[in-house]
Amino acid sequence: MLDKKELCQKIIELYPDLESQGITVDAFYSTAKGTWVVEMNKGEHKLQHHLAKHDAKDCMDGKQCVSLGLEIAQLVKNIQEKQF
Repeated sequence: MLDKKELCQKIIELYPDLESQGITVDAFYSTAKGTWVVEMNKGEHKLQHHLAKHDAKDCMDGKQCVSLGLEIAQLVKNIQEKQF
């Protein structure tokens, strides 16, 4: 089983917009769904993404997950639009 702190840190490394925008990242494993649940927050902006085990392992191996990347891009866009 992956370590949640290591997974969160790796996601932040793979997607530097998270840190530059001040978005917090947390994760937990959902035994009910059999996936990792990645939660990203900044103020009123919240995102919850279900990451399959194989995608979480790929993250740990330094590979970006397309679906997670798209959701992060949308979250960052929403935050930036709100700032202006």
